[in-house]
Amino acid sequence: MIENASGLILRTRPLTETSLIIHWLTPEFGRLATVAKGARRPKSSFAGKLDIFYAADFSFSRSRSSDLHNLREVSLRETHGAIREDLGKLQYAAYAAAFIEQATETETPLPEIYELTQSFLASLCRQEPQLQNIFALELKLLNELGLAPDLAETRLAPGTLKIVGALLEGDWEACTRLKLSAGQANELRQWLHGYLIFHLGRLPRGRATLMP
Repeated sequence: MIENASGLILRTRPLTETSLIIHWLTPEFGRLATVAKGARRPKSSFAGKLDIFYAADFSFSRSRSSDLHNLREVSLRETHGAIREDLGKLQYAAYAAAFIEQATETETPLPEIYELTQSFLASLCRQEPQLQNIFALELKLLNELGLAPDLAETRLAPGTLKIVGALLEGDWEACTRLKLSAGQANELRQWLHGYLIFHLGRLPRGRATLMP
């Protein structure tokens, strides 16, 4: 049976000389892996449609023996091209993908996390990457995972605690406009470092490269 979905490409990797494995984030099925047979051939119908952080509508047929399904058709909706033109933006987007892959189960519906990731990528295309957006991403993802911190129990300084609330509640543009002192940024970085390790077991890949 052929199924349809909309998704963001979190990761790609070669399977054979001619085929690719595509890791998707979708609202309906959560994280999903498909094989794009022949995608690496020059005249493939998938040519120009499969790259990291592309958004697309696609169809696939489920495998009966594994969690690697057969990709049938792809209709590209958005490339988020600005992300691949800026190393800082690419590192931020890659960290978001690593966080989601570490913190979520495969083939479990994730509509809120999908919408959050989509809006984060769109915001990266519009503005320069700033550290508070990573803090906001971590806090918002933790909240969607049911792991939001109890702010009443934290030992953060009052000013930093206010920043945390604003990062949780604000949209990406509002988060970008927030002004953090060096002390607040360092306090928040260290606190989230420990909080992520406690709840996820280890830091998501790539976090250390983003921190000053």
